[in-house]
Amino acid sequence: MTTQIRASHILVTSEDDANKILKRIKDGEDFAALAKRFSSCPSKKNGGDLGWFEKGQMVPEFEAAAFAAEKGAVVGPVKTQFGYHVIKVTGTK
Repeated sequence: MTTQIRASHILVTSEDDANKILKRIKDGEDFAALAKRFSSCPSKKNGGDLGWFEKGQMVPEFEAAAFAAEKGAVVGPVKTQFGYHVIKVTGTK
């Protein structure tokens, strides 16, 4: 069976913005609330939730960071062609 993960993300245009959001999360702010407020991705309406995916479904940089992270971890900033992502892994199966 193929490993799948579930992740949420916050997509912003600058590394500086991503680092500021990452700090707010580490300081205890709610990931989903920050996603709804700051993310430029349509997933923001769901608190950044991207649902379940397996390898080959996301851009390589995003996928590498997401699959390397432990469940519950928040990682980033991860630069892709879309901008800078702060990623939270919410499940694995």
